[in-house]
Amino acid sequence: MEFTIFKDILIIFALSTLVNYVFTKIKVPSIVGYLITGILAGPHLTGIINNVENIEVLAEVGIVLLLFTIGLEFSLQHLIKIRKTVFWGGLLQFAATTLIVLAIARFFDLDFRGALFVGFLTALSSTAVVLKILQDRSEITSNYGRTVLGILIFQDLVLVPLLLFIPIIGGESTNIMNELFWMGLKSLGIILFVVFGNKWFMNRILHAIAMTKNQELFLMSILLICLSVAFLTAELGMSLAFGAFLAGLMISESEYSHNAFGHIIPFKDTFSSFFFVSIGMLLDLHFVVDNISIVLMTVTMVILIKIIIASGTAFLLGHTFRGVVLVGLALAQVGEFSFILVKMGQNYQIISNYYYQLFLAVAVITMSISPLLISVARPLANAAMKLPLPRKLKEGIFPLEQIDVPELKNHLVLIGKDPRILSMSVMARHVKIPYISIIFDPVIVKERQQKGETVIYGDAQNTPILEKAHVRTAGVIVISIGDVVTAMAVTEKVRNLNQHASIIVRARQIDDVEDLYKVGATQVIPEEFETAIELFERVLNKFLMPRDEIEVTIGHIRKNNYGLVRDVKKRPRKSILSQLPNLEISALKVDKDSPIAGHSLSEIAFRSTYGVTVVAINRKEKIIDHPGPDTILCKNDIVYVLGKEDQIAHAVSLFKRQTEKEDKQN
Repeated sequence: MEFTIFKDILIIFALSTLVNYVFTKIKVPSIVGYLITGILAGPHLTGIINNVENIEVLAEVGIVLLLFTIGLEFSLQHLIKIRKTVFWGGLLQFAATTLIVLAIARFFDLDFRGALFVGFLTALSSTAVVLKILQDRSEITSNYGRTVLGILIFQDLVLVPLLLFIPIIGGESTNIMNELFWMGLKSLGIILFVVFGNKWFMNRILHAIAMTKNQELFLMSILLICLSVAFLTAELGMSLAFGAFLAGLMISESEYSHNAFGHIIPFKDTFSSFFFVSIGMLLDLHFVVDNISIVLMTVTMVILIKIIIASGTAFLLGHTFRGVVLVGLALAQVGEFSFILVKMGQNYQIISNYYYQLFLAVAVITMSISPLLISVARPLANAAMKLPLPRKLKEGIFPLEQIDVPELKNHLVLIGKDPRILSMSVMARHVKIPYISIIFDPVIVKERQQKGETVIYGDAQNTPILEKAHVRTAGVIVISIGDVVTAMAVTEKVRNLNQHASIIVRARQIDDVEDLYKVGATQVIPEEFETAIELFERVLNKFLMPRDEIEVTIGHIRKNNYGLVRDVKKRPRKSILSQLPNLEISALKVDKDSPIAGHSLSEIAFRSTYGVTVVAINRKEKIIDHPGPDTILCKNDIVYVLGKEDQIAHAVSLFKRQTEKEDKQN
C-alpha cells in the first residue's frame, strides 16, 4: 500500500520546519516561509511533490478554518468603535484601487469582466502578514496601526459579497439583474440565518455542550458546526469558505466564542500552512523567468498603486505625513484572500492561464517583500519629514488644536500611550503632581485634552516636541513605548536635553534592559520580568510568608537580575547616586502604632542593624535634613532612607504597626 499523501505531508512539514526556523531567526513572517516551501517542493522546481491535488484538499480545509476564525474574531462592538476607518477608509481604498486597476487592465486590452476581476484581486491586502508584523512590533494599537486594521477588516468583510458576486461575472447566468436579485435574497436569508442562529440557537447548543465539561466533545462540536454550515452553503451554490465565515459569525457573540477560538487555532494554523504551501506550488518559475520583465514591471506597478491609494486614504482620514507613509507601505501587497478568488476566477474562466500565473507571481513577490517594506517605513517617513513639505501635508488635514503649556520645573513627563502610562497620568493628577503627557495618537490626545489634561500631540523623537513639554527642567521622565528601537531613540534624546532627570523606561523583555541603560535610562522596568515578579509575590503570599520577608526576597531577586545591566555609562549628575547605582533613596512613613514611633535614631540603630541611613525627615511638610542620633521619630513622619533595595525592604517592617506585622506572621 502506498501512502502518497502521508509522504507529501511529511515532506511539507520537514521543509516548512527548516525554512521557518531560518525565517524566524531573521524575523520574517512564517507565511513567507510556507510560500517558499511550496515553490521548493512544487512540480515547477524540484518536483519532490507532483500530486498537487492532495495538498489542495488539505489547503481547502485550511481556508475553511481560516475563514471560520475570522468570523469568530469579528466583533460588532469593536467594529462600531472604528466604524469611520472601516467603512469610509476601507471602502475608499478598495473602490479606488479596483477602479484604477480596472482602467489600467482595460488599457492593456483585458476584457471588462477580467479587468474588474483583476481589480478585485489587487485591492485586497494580506491580513495575516501585516497583522503578524504589527503585533511583533507592538504597533497594532498605534494610530496608523488602527487605520491599517480598519481597512483590513473592511477587506475581510467585502470578501463575503465578492464570493457571491464572482459567479455572476463568471457568466454563470446571462440575466445579471435576476442574479443580483437572487444574490440580494440570499444575502437577506444569510443575515436572518446568522441572527437567528446567533441569538436563539447557537448559544443554547454550546451551553448544553459546555455543561458536560468534556473538552473533546466541545472541540468536536465546534468542528461539526463549522464544517456543517460550510457544506450547507456549498450545497446552496456558494463557497465552503463563505459558509465557514458564517459559522464563525454565528458563534462570535456567544460567551463561548473565546473558548472555541482557542480550540480551533492549532488546527487553523496547521491547515492554513497547507494553503500557503499549495499557492507556492502553483507558481510556475519557468513562467517567471520567461516573463521576468513583465513580472517585475507589474510588481512595481501594483506596489506603487497600492501605496499611493492607501496613503491617500490615510491622508483623507486625517493622518500626518508620517502616518500616511506608514499606512501606504503596510498595505502594499496582494492578500491571501485574493488566492481564494483567483482560483474561482480560473474555474469560471474569467482570466486566462497567462494572467493567472502573472497574478501568482505578483502576489507571492509582494507578500514576500512586505516585511522589508514595513521595516523601512518608519526611517523613510522620518527622512521625508525633513523635506520642505507643505504644513497641511505634514500635520494632516485635521490638525489638533495647540494648547498652551505652562512653564514647569521638576515636573513629571509621561511619554507613550499604552494603558499603563495613561493610568499614571490619572494617578499623578490625583496626588497633584504636575505633569505633561506626550502622546502620538490624535484620538487619545483629543479625549485627554477634553478632560482638562495637559497633553501634547507629537512624536517624542522630535526635539521641538520634547522642548514644548519642558523636558530640560523635568524631574522625572517615564517612557513607555513598545518598540525598543523607538524607546532607545527617545531615551537618548531626553538624556541629551536633561542630564539630571530620572528617566524610567518600560522594556518588553529583559534582554532590552542593557541597551536602554546605555543610552541614558536611570531605571528600566522589563515588562515580562516584572509580571513574573508580581505573580511570584502572590505565590509567596499564598504560602503565608511574612510580608517583610517577601519584600526582602523580591528585593534580592531584582538585585540579582538587574545588577549585571546597571548603568555602565558614567554621566555628570547632581547626585552622588549616579556613581552608586546599587543605592537608592526611598520614602517610608511611620505608622501611628509603629514600634519606632517615639524612639531616637540611635535607639533604632538603622545603619548597624539594617544597613540603611536616614538622610532626611519630612514632618508636617517641614524637612529636617541631616537628622542627628538624638532625633526622635514621630507618628506620620516621612523618613527618607538611603540603602540597597533589599536592605530597604528589610527595614520596611519597622515602620508598620506591630499588630499588623504579627497578624501576618500568625
